Amino acid sequence: MKLPFTVLLSAALLVACSTSSPPAKKPRPPARTVTLSGIQADGVGREILLYTMSMLDIDYQFGGSNPEAGLDCSGLVAYIYKNAAGVSLPHNAAQIASLARPVGNNQLRVGDLVFFNTLGRPFSHMGIFIGDGKFVHAPRSNSTIRVERLDNSYFAARYQGARTLFD
Repeated sequence: MKLPFTVLLSAALLVACSTSSPPAKKPRPPARTVTLSGIQADGVGREILLYTMSMLDIDYQFGGSNPEAGLDCSGLVAYIYKNAAGVSLPHNAAQIASLARPVGNNQLRVGDLVFFNTLGRPFSHMGIFIGDGKFVHAPRSNSTIRVERLDNSYFAARYQGARTLFD
């Protein structure tokens, strides 16, 4: 039986690559589909939204404060606000919450902050509201920055409210 040239070439390349390549990184799960059609913003909210969306799929890193090294939840918010709005924030969710004023869920605007109790203490986790009932956050080790829904059963049960830094 004669094998086609492309099969032989593919096999040769696989053998050649397998002997000289460094070990591969752990593969990431396939990207989740995110629908963002209901999201609109203007002014500083638009700038925050654009920066926020550019952070999707960046690795989580506890204590991380820049995208190259990875970001945690408060590092993500501080980085985005510094670069999109010129606002310096501490690298601590509870401290950021203390600087912002509460807003009702019906008053949420793109760029407002949403807070959760995920560690048994107030304001232990946070994200940036992007509209349409969604927020972006850096969830935990071995994950990436992603979009979630506020009505997700995990987050809805831990939701502590929204706050804003806008007038």
